[in-house]
Amino acid sequence: MAILWSWIYVIPLIILSTAGFGVVSFVISLFDHTPARQLKVARVWARSLLRIAGVKVTVEGLDRIQPGENYVFVSNHVSYMDIPVVLGNIQEEFLFLAKTSLFDIPLLGTHLKTAGHVRVPLEDPRSALKTLQHTAALLHAGRSTLVFPEGGRSESGVLQEFKDGAAFLAIRAQIPIVPMAMIGMHKILPMHTLTFHRGPVTLRIGEPISTDGMTTHQRAEVTAAVRRKIVEMLE
Repeated sequence: MAILWSWIYVIPLIILSTAGFGVVSFVISLFDHTPARQLKVARVWARSLLRIAGVKVTVEGLDRIQPGENYVFVSNHVSYMDIPVVLGNIQEEFLFLAKTSLFDIPLLGTHLKTAGHVRVPLEDPRSALKTLQHTAALLHAGRSTLVFPEGGRSESGVLQEFKDGAAFLAIRAQIPIVPMAMIGMHKILPMHTLTFHRGPVTLRIGEPISTDGMTTHQRAEVTAAVRRKIVEMLE
């Protein structure tokens, strides 16, 4: 039944929703080049996808995020639906780092550029470092960002080792890291399949971890501390 429901109902509606909001985003970009309005469009799109897929999200610890503050949000990553969960439930404006190929997709690329998201050339380490430095400057100027430090989705749902880019950004910008744990996502849309399953998901938000006074030489230490916290929240 899950396969039929996915292919007859969920996938067609997700395609329609994505195309529709993509057009809305494009039209808005012709008149308004500020990221804020694009984020509002993305947030409504994300919530529509969660409704279509029958995902009920419970958020714990939302009061730990202070309005007007900027953060590096760090989360585990197991499903294509992870971004809609965060977009639909975190009210802070944030950018995220996306691989270059996504910026070449019609409508999506336009939205990513106008919303201020950052293109990361993963195939060129030197350019990727420059991108991190540029992003850190944006964060220092008042933006927030979302990072999945595992570098990709976890097939088993078990937390993988973290790359230290998130810690680098937070330390360079001298802003806190907010650890987050998404629980139940591997059951909603497992890796290597397009079969959706209705169900509950918990987005657990931890206490912000300060980077005040730290240097980038301490990024491995910070990365390890963030990972330990997320492991605790996943239990």
